[in-house]
Amino acid sequence: MKRFLVALLGMILIVGVCYGVYTFLTKDAGETPTPNPNISEQENNNPNGNENQAFVIGQAEAIFTEENYPRIDGSTATIPLSEAFKAEFLGKGLNDVSVVHNTTHNAYVNLVDGNADLILVTYPSEEELQYAKDQGVDLEIVPVVNEAFVFYTNEKNPVKSLTLEQIQKIYTGEITNWSEVGGNDVEIKAYQREPNSGSQTGMLKLVMNGLELMEPPKEDIIETMAAIIGLVSDYENGENAIGYSYYYYATTMYDTIDKEVADRIHLLGVNGVEPNNTTIKDGSYPIRTNYYLVYNKAEAEDSPVRKLADAMLSENGQKAAEAVGYVGVK
Repeated sequence: MKRFLVALLGMILIVGVCYGVYTFLTKDAGETPTPNPNISEQENNNPNGNENQAFVIGQAEAIFTEENYPRIDGSTATIPLSEAFKAEFLGKGLNDVSVVHNTTHNAYVNLVDGNADLILVTYPSEEELQYAKDQGVDLEIVPVVNEAFVFYTNEKNPVKSLTLEQIQKIYTGEITNWSEVGGNDVEIKAYQREPNSGSQTGMLKLVMNGLELMEPPKEDIIETMAAIIGLVSDYENGENAIGYSYYYYATTMYDTIDKEVADRIHLLGVNGVEPNNTTIKDGSYPIRTNYYLVYNKAEAEDSPVRKLADAMLSENGQKAAEAVGYVGVK
């Protein structure tokens, strides 16, 4: 009996050891883990979480395919907007779509020349309107999201707000020192953008209102919105600088490009009102504008281009725009 009990205990021990070794060797070798009850089925099937979800809201199926989706171009600052619309109307995730924008002026040229079907841009400059007219193209220009034109300084600059008149006088050359507007006794370095850029067109149309911009030194005319932000944010040389851009690019979009640099600039209030989504939508921020969807008026009433334009202004389209940080027009 004693020998029997000893043998039985030995067998149990051997079986237990073998099971433990088996469990250790196989636990990461493809066995299906127990699902986390706090993770939804949708998240569990998507390794990227919500980042790659399509913004399909109350929509039974996609309204376009890759093959019949119109050719889109636009401004740098509307790339995320274009991606959101494409994801929405193709029923895909943001990571599953790609768009190419060739900047504002080139987008207008491409539209007029027939190399793009619809563009997402700032309002056209006088030169762009004339180019369209010369080519016999009548443009349909429709606001698609709200936007604001903003000014920014280095975070070290003590000036946090300017009046619209003070901004105008800085850029006509009448105000040349920050001490004249409550700041330090240093010369103002007022950067500008190149002609026909979306930012420069906005500066002339929305801010200067017929006043003549001063002629800046050549090195103070900056080619890109990112370059101005980089110069103004610079720790050593940016404290006396001021630049301008569109709200979405200077905040939401640039945060994804270089958050550390974005955190070193301060958006100025204008007439005492700071720019943010609330003040832009309620109209209290004074320098407001839009991004526009623009296409050729000659498009047929039942064309894919007009169908896409209507979809962008629909409830689903506006929700998709707001989901990536824009301020809807509806």
